[in-house]
Amino acid sequence: MKLKALTLAAFVAMASSASAEVKIALDSKPDLETSGSYNWAFAFGNALKEAGMDVREMPRGSVGNEAEKFDQVSTGLLEVSLSDVRAVAQVDPFIYGVRLPYIFENIAHMDRAMAAGDVYTRINETLAEQDAILLALAPLGPASGVITTTQAVRSPADMASLRMRALDDAQIAMYQAWGSSGTIVPWGEVPAGLQTGVIDGYLNSPFIPVMFGQTDFIKNFADADVIWPLRAVIASKGWYDGLSDTDRASVDAAVETADAATREWLSEASVNGLLALEEKGVTVQRLTPEERAVFREASLPVYDSDLMTAEDTALWKSLSDDNR
Repeated sequence: MKLKALTLAAFVAMASSASAEVKIALDSKPDLETSGSYNWAFAFGNALKEAGMDVREMPRGSVGNEAEKFDQVSTGLLEVSLSDVRAVAQVDPFIYGVRLPYIFENIAHMDRAMAAGDVYTRINETLAEQDAILLALAPLGPASGVITTTQAVRSPADMASLRMRALDDAQIAMYQAWGSSGTIVPWGEVPAGLQTGVIDGYLNSPFIPVMFGQTDFIKNFADADVIWPLRAVIASKGWYDGLSDTDRASVDAAVETADAATREWLSEASVNGLLALEEKGVTVQRLTPEERAVFREASLPVYDSDLMTAEDTALWKSLSDDNR
């Protein structure tokens, strides 16, 4: 009986030790210079370590694709994942509001709007059905511009002959509104698509071509500042709810620390991203406010897409307007 009790105690101790490890699935290379999402993960992980928790970073791709990561979070096999916003949108399309073109002037504007609308609470009520929670939205980098292999872009008219890589139907609708066309291409196939002419470019932060070694065939970047590229930081609800009050408070504090660190990084990255492109031989088209206004006006039809209800779109517009 005594041996059985000791064995049980040892099992419980091992289980507690295993459950104490916080695995964080990364979405990019662990590069503090070029990756905003890694800045978030790094600051979050360090804050947890300082609170006495064990943390392990899982390299990009090591725990599967986006769908597989979400499944592992839902089942509690993975504690935290930096995921595509679309992973959340598949459960609650309301989150697509953060991807409306020109909805936010900057990340501080987004933060104010999200807080005023209590957006995290609304999203997490739905995500709870999948045993997941949204901890944060981590900026991947500066605002998205138009990245192309050959055509320099200063207006939507310059894109008439281009076929662009799209993340989803919302971006296809935006490209069509600009007079261009889009096709959904998985990120892993983008380099080949660009080099073979299947696609002529994509929309993303200026650091992305540098981070993924694409500057041999990416030749232009137009800083149109269309949307803010974000990663959804999702966590296992079972893991989070099962934490002690002290550890849960440490996680909440670590989220605040990571948010602050990423936004501090972003203030310098907005300049450094363009310089990094130019150092790699990419031509940067620095658009005037008037040129960006043409893109903004051309993007308005996207607000009438069917990705969200008209009521949800109106709410996002209201949150944006009221919190500038």
